[in-house]
Amino acid sequence: MRRFVLAIAMLVLPMAAQEQKQHFTINVGTPEGMMLQTIGQEPDDEKKLALAKDFLAKYPKHEGAGWVASQLEAIYTKQKEYDKAIEVADQALANSPDALDVAYNGLKAAEGKEDPALVKTWSARTSAIAKKEIAANQKPADDDAKQRLEYAQGVSTYADYALYALAAKLQDPKQVVELGAALQEQNIKSQYMSMMSELYINALSQSGQAGKICGVADKLAAASSKDAYALVNAANCSLQKNGFDRAASEATRAIEAINSRAKPEGVSEADWANERTRMLGQANWIAGFAYASQGKYGPADKALRAALPAIKGSPQQLAGALFQLGLSNYNLGKTLGDKARMREGLHYFQQCSEMTGAYQDQALRNVRAIKSELGIVR
Repeated sequence: MRRFVLAIAMLVLPMAAQEQKQHFTINVGTPEGMMLQTIGQEPDDEKKLALAKDFLAKYPKHEGAGWVASQLEAIYTKQKEYDKAIEVADQALANSPDALDVAYNGLKAAEGKEDPALVKTWSARTSAIAKKEIAANQKPADDDAKQRLEYAQGVSTYADYALYALAAKLQDPKQVVELGAALQEQNIKSQYMSMMSELYINALSQSGQAGKICGVADKLAAASSKDAYALVNAANCSLQKNGFDRAASEATRAIEAINSRAKPEGVSEADWANERTRMLGQANWIAGFAYASQGKYGPADKALRAALPAIKGSPQQLAGALFQLGLSNYNLGKTLGDKARMREGLHYFQQCSEMTGAYQDQALRNVRAIKSELGIVR
């Protein structure tokens, strides 16, 4: 599944960056103004680097210092001097704590290092500054303000994306958990949270933190009706706790989420069909069990029949589904006086009785009882 998620990650990189612009007036009648104008016009990176460092040394608290720092960071990041870019960002934010361009470029440098702790830190810093600017600019007065608002919104989205994109590359499940938890805290409603959820929940299991899965799945499922993986896990947790109403509801929501999701770009039709079938199988299996446990045999029969093609490779799930299909069809037939339906239930019990496991003995007893009731000798 990791390969599938990575394919999505390569395709959803948001446009966080309109070109970073200066948002102050340059007074070329002053020494600092002349330096700013020269920095802005200099095409050579090495020369611009020297000019920017000189400016920051002389005028660290000038209103244009953040813009100059962002130019310096961008050059360092381009040169893969990531530690230097981050050092510049730290120093600049100490003087201009709301400098969004500086924070964004610091995040880009952290991404370059592929360091989970740094990406987590700089994503949080960037997100906080972006959200502050968005909140302060809800009613932009002019086109410049509108563009700045759009830029801040893009950067906020990118801060979420950075956590997901790195998690999709990592092999250490503990690091994936840290990034998943960071995104959950930073923006649980992010479009990338539902893409992160499978990585995050699987990593909890792989890192010995399975006890946290139900709590995480419940929160993610409540936050988004489109997070199919979280909904399936939340439904399974409810089923294990005998919360049958809730399990059926969450599984139904998961089915709706899966059915409404378009095939991601870059994913083959075959891969997407297999993934969709797998997820629908799990959701229908949970819904079917929940309905059967409540004596709602009609919905149980429909859900479990839909689950069968996807669970044939899982003997334990298949045996349980066959048993519940036997029970559902027998009881439906009994209620309606439909012996054909009762024989259908018998057929499912017979299949279940041939499978070694927890359901086998009871399935055999049910086969004998139904045969006797229907007068079937063999």
